[in-house]
Amino acid sequence: MAYFRIARRTPLTPEEAWRRVTDWPRHSAPFTRVDGGERSVLARTRIGPLAFDDPMDVVEWSPPHRCRLEKRGRTVRGWAEIEVAPHPDGGAVVMWRESLRLRGVPRAADPVVAWAGRRVFGRQLDVLLPGAEERRA
Repeated sequence: MAYFRIARRTPLTPEEAWRRVTDWPRHSAPFTRVDGGERSVLARTRIGPLAFDDPMDVVEWSPPHRCRLEKRGRTVRGWAEIEVAPHPDGGAVVMWRESLRLRGVPRAADPVVAWAGRRVFGRQLDVLLPGAEERRA
């Protein structure tokens, strides 16, 4: 499975950072729409005639600190965790960890999938958390 993690420090309070990173429709991006709540999340990706769903169960929901999602789709399997913690100097630190397997993609490509995941989800955190700074994960 391709594994990656991303960390961002934000001047936002932990509660506001949590609210933003768990507001699932805000995760929508070009080609992908996201909807969900405290029990499930569905990301739908469409690029021309190519489309797939990424259904996820929320298996842990501990606001405003931790959320764990289990990916159970035909195309994407694995899990994602989001953790929010106060930073000692103020604001918050958001940690995103993800392990995924893409159907039809060989395991030898896991490093490329992890690199792409860091880029895509890192960019998403930058949008969700304005003013955030990248942190060593």
